[in-house]
Amino acid sequence: MRTSPHACRSLGPLLAFTLATGAAVFAQQAQQSQPFKPEVGQHGKDVVWVPTPQALVDKMLDMAQVTAQDMVMDLGSGDGITVITAAKRGATALGIEYNPDMVELSKANAEKAGVSDKATFMKADLFETDLSQATVITMFLLPQINMRLRPKILDLKPGTRVVSNSFNMEDWIPDETATVTDGCQTWCTALLWIVPAKVEGKWQTPAGELTLAQTFQQVSGTLQKNGTSAAITDGRLRGAELSMTVDGAQYVGRVNGNTIVGTVTTAGKTVAWRATRAGA
Repeated sequence: MRTSPHACRSLGPLLAFTLATGAAVFAQQAQQSQPFKPEVGQHGKDVVWVPTPQALVDKMLDMAQVTAQDMVMDLGSGDGITVITAAKRGATALGIEYNPDMVELSKANAEKAGVSDKATFMKADLFETDLSQATVITMFLLPQINMRLRPKILDLKPGTRVVSNSFNMEDWIPDETATVTDGCQTWCTALLWIVPAKVEGKWQTPAGELTLAQTFQQVSGTLQKNGTSAAITDGRLRGAELSMTVDGAQYVGRVNGNTIVGTVTTAGKTVAWRATRAGA
């Protein structure tokens, strides 16, 4: 069968369009078949993604003293390196990440590392996530994000360890700070906070009335006894553990809600000590 020149001219644009469309579809399919690869500086919901060096991940988990008994939650878990490293230490670890591609990448990385049973990842908004089950929280977020999270963190169980890559929480001074110099060129500082118990207020003790003022882990106040007032010095909380000096006596105790139980040492003699929150 012969085709007229007019018919060939009519088919030309259609053929070109079909070929172009096919090429575009092929290119799109090829692009979709490529595994997701994160890029440094890519935008997320609240921050851009920057990887945490493995040396600093190790230092952060060391400072938090992560063990197999811990539940570690990484806020903004990115490629999953912190969660996976915690899981390798035996901890149960959960990554909270808003980018679904990052979540899938992290799951694949955990599978390759052989820790999928311990390392899990969830697409979620970190501001809407329940943090109450965590014994350790890790994060690499901007200071303003840390500050938005701070009230929620301070309401966690006393003793919860919080470790940040590089960024602080303003006037909540870290309990520990460390900088890694070996195997780390940028973002090499780790900051640790231990969520303090809430002790502000009046307490009744056998010796008299104890009035405590609290600024995060720093504690001050007075002890009223025998009609005199003695100032508290060196008052500090490390989680639920309280230590302070009153008129030369060394007090240590553990806060459990409305009670503090411990010992007081004076002139080399140690005796039991107990305080109960007034009105409790």
